[in-house]
Amino acid sequence: MSGSDPRRWLRDLRRAVARLPDLRMSRVPDAPALPVRDPWPGDPARGARLLKGELELGGGVRGLRPGFWAEPSGPMLLRAAGHGFTWLRDLRALGTDAARLRARALVSDWIATGASDPLAQRPDVAGARIAAWLGHYDFFFAAADDGFRQKLMARLVSDARSLSAALPPEEIDARALTALKGLIAAAVALPEHGGFLLRAQRFLPQEIARQVAPDGSQAERSPAALLATLQDLTEIRALLQAAQATPPAILGPAIERVAGALRALRHGDGGLALFNGSKEEHAGLIELVLTQAGRGGRTPLTLPDGGFHRLAAARTLVIADCGAPPPPGLDRSAHAGTLSFEMSIGRERLIVNCGAFPAGGAEWRDAARATAAHSTLVIADVNSSELKPEGLGRRPATVDVQRQEANGAHWLEASHDGWVKSFDAVHRRRLYLAESGEDLRGEDTIEAATPQPFAIRFHLHPTVHGNVQQDGGAVLLRLPGGGGWRLRADGAKVSVEESIYLGGPEPRRTEQVVLSGYPDGPQHVKWAISKVK
Repeated sequence: MSGSDPRRWLRDLRRAVARLPDLRMSRVPDAPALPVRDPWPGDPARGARLLKGELELGGGVRGLRPGFWAEPSGPMLLRAAGHGFTWLRDLRALGTDAARLRARALVSDWIATGASDPLAQRPDVAGARIAAWLGHYDFFFAAADDGFRQKLMARLVSDARSLSAALPPEEIDARALTALKGLIAAAVALPEHGGFLLRAQRFLPQEIARQVAPDGSQAERSPAALLATLQDLTEIRALLQAAQATPPAILGPAIERVAGALRALRHGDGGLALFNGSKEEHAGLIELVLTQAGRGGRTPLTLPDGGFHRLAAARTLVIADCGAPPPPGLDRSAHAGTLSFEMSIGRERLIVNCGAFPAGGAEWRDAARATAAHSTLVIADVNSSELKPEGLGRRPATVDVQRQEANGAHWLEASHDGWVKSFDAVHRRRLYLAESGEDLRGEDTIEAATPQPFAIRFHLHPTVHGNVQQDGGAVLLRLPGGGGWRLRADGAKVSVEESIYLGGPEPRRTEQVVLSGYPDGPQHVKWAISKVK
């Protein structure tokens, strides 16, 4: 054991023991003792694609048909999703006999061949699969034969034993909650295995405390991870109620805080803001998750632990990222988008970040994570945080922010030192939103001894079109509803360039307004986005 991690050694030993033949396997139940319900709706369109043998998720597609399980090809996200079986809800939403038979065939084939892929036994993947099988048991099991039933229940017990032995999981981000949810679901359906619930209850309070900050933010600083966390926590609460088990005291308040943080990171269209690996997601799903979470409260204007600020006046909303990137181990989806912002008018998005392409190849993922894919300043095309496959390398160590409000107007001043090592430079951004909501003003400054080339980017939502005006100092922005806004700048060259939007179900072409700094000019640009009267 010299030089090894004792905790990992003990975890591997427990998992090896859990995989040994169980002398009690003869006591495998005939069926789940209590029903487990999947509370989230599926997508019939995705269900139809599954009937064609295609799994679609995160903007990517992978083959999914009997015999595909052990193929180690394709993005990790899609492979993990295949083994996790949460897509059963899409087949269920389709609701046809063909969908039911395809679900059963895929479950049966996975039992026969799928477990050989080590990814299938990663704790969060196993937890998602256990919860999905139990949550849709009545759907895909109807009219199945005894042989299938015996294999399914035996596999559930075996996977739950392995999952229990794997806790606490090495993954310290939101995936740890998915693993715990799966074990609690197994405890509800298999109450004769009392150790499952005891082990989950042992780790649940400390995991909630680690994942959820006092302001309700999730440790990864990702709206997408925040939504997944709230889904898992509300499911865990329902499962514990079904098991008639006392939930930890931390659970209820955590759900309430996370729900508030999630409301703060929604735009007027009900979708998520696009920071740190997030896509818009379906507004109806987000609303359902918030309803399941329980009573609503006031939407916070600031998330001090998460580092996000919400400036709202009349119909205008600005959401700004003024927080330091998450630490190692929690930064797998982190973007180099410090001090970026998004802006929406009513239900229409105007200024956005590019979003995320989690199911894309490495080049696509890095392109979406780059500083240039965000509505902020970038120096010499160098990212404000260094992008690595496992997370971030160099990153801002200090992000300072000050906020003031008076008579309905908002001031925000923030700075970060992400380029200190590269250029001995600090980026400072000031934002002012007038009480009318019709005037957003900004200043971007580079504090450095040596002038640096820079660009300030404003990515436009695909429904917005930008036209450079004749004087070359402003761009007219047209919203789909007909409203017009003007972006003008002082101290930089104004242009409109191509961009891409990854916030929706599939990539879409769009535009970006770029303010290019002059190499020998001031390192200071003033700009404004104002409603055209």
